[in-house]
Amino acid sequence: MTTTEPKGLRIAPGALTPKPSRSITVPAPAYPGDPLPGAVALQAGVRAWLEARGLDADAPDLVDTPARVLRALNEMTAGYDEDPAQHLARTFPAQHAGTPIVVTGVPFTSLCAHHLLPFTGHADIAYQPRLGDPVAGLSKLPRVLDVYARRLQTQEDLTRQVTAALDEHLAPLGAACVIRSEHGCLAHRGARKPGAVMVTASYTGCFDADVYRREELHRLMSG
Repeated sequence: MTTTEPKGLRIAPGALTPKPSRSITVPAPAYPGDPLPGAVALQAGVRAWLEARGLDADAPDLVDTPARVLRALNEMTAGYDEDPAQHLARTFPAQHAGTPIVVTGVPFTSLCAHHLLPFTGHADIAYQPRLGDPVAGLSKLPRVLDVYARRLQTQEDLTRQVTAALDEHLAPLGAACVIRSEHGCLAHRGARKPGAVMVTASYTGCFDADVYRREELHRLMSG
């Protein structure tokens, strides 16, 4: 039996062969160490977003952007790989019994858990050692702040986590943390109010129960 091709229709050889789908090429992570699980998918997602915005993801200033975003996020969330206990394990004999330990104006940057935008500010951190108890080194309070700040955070949680760590690992009479910061999610999107400052405070033990101690602490922090 002979088949006749309809007039006017000419099918080129291989024309009906399915073509392979276009794949997204993602460069290897450009940072030292093994990539975290999902690293390739994250970079592919960044590249897809660039292309969805109509940008050329292979342009010289964008081709490495997916790897840079991954590296930046890993660096800014490195606190998940640390335990604050390691910074509070080593203590020293107290030199001035009965006085609170206060560190003010400690700078930090954290990432808002809601928008992945940074918020930056300063923290005042204090604790009241028990009489005769050893104290942590002065640099350890900023290090504890950094452990928690380098995670996805809300400012309220960050403030409470600092005092909770001091309570758990130093068992003081009380602990306090006051944080003032500016949030990228408030300054650069939504309400767009650059310069607005959010203030949060956490008090435990004697600083929570004793108004006089708390007022004295505020004088030390503001001095």
